[in-house]
Amino acid sequence: MTNELHSFVKEALAAGATREKIRVVSAEAGWNPDEIKGALALYADVDFPVPVPRRRPYLSAREAFIYLVLFTCLYISAFNFGSLLFEFINRWIPDALRRYESGDLSSIRFAVASPIVAFPLYLWLSAIMGKAVAGDPDKRGSKIRKWLTYLTLFVAAGVLIGDLISLFFNLLGGELTARFLLKTLVVLLIAGTVFGYYLWDLRQEEKTN
Repeated sequence: MTNELHSFVKEALAAGATREKIRVVSAEAGWNPDEIKGALALYADVDFPVPVPRRRPYLSAREAFIYLVLFTCLYISAFNFGSLLFEFINRWIPDALRRYESGDLSSIRFAVASPIVAFPLYLWLSAIMGKAVAGDPDKRGSKIRKWLTYLTLFVAAGVLIGDLISLFFNLLGGELTARFLLKTLVVLLIAGTVFGYYLWDLRQEEKTN
């Protein structure tokens, strides 16, 4: 179905129709704005007798590998940073109904070691891909980058929703404690920061298109 729109746009541009006119008639035919925008984006907005196709971004295996490692490092850093803060909260406000094993520090060591390795690697890989995108803005259209970004937004949104449900569930049951509230705040801050950053990144991408 989308190929039909692409063919129509190509023929309309070749016939001298303006982009605005193409948008109007395509919308009247039932195509949605994103489909129309995508079809028009296939061709450069230049003065030439025939439609000039835009260069399509090519994602190399190297770039796919970098993006996969980059987002994996993000997940590892966020999860273990949250685990570390949970450990501190557990020691600061012990559970009166459960004796806390304060002598076992292996979980804290692991929660500290993971971000120490993963987060600098995440920043380094982000800088590499940032330079690559600056040199070739078309790389922002990388499909794997978009898929991983939306997957990250989905996971972060799911965590935020679950955290808020848990908060109100305990609030309605009259079981709110300082320990629980602090852990809820930690989850909100970490997931909210990740969600907000990548949502902002997507909006910046839309502005440049």
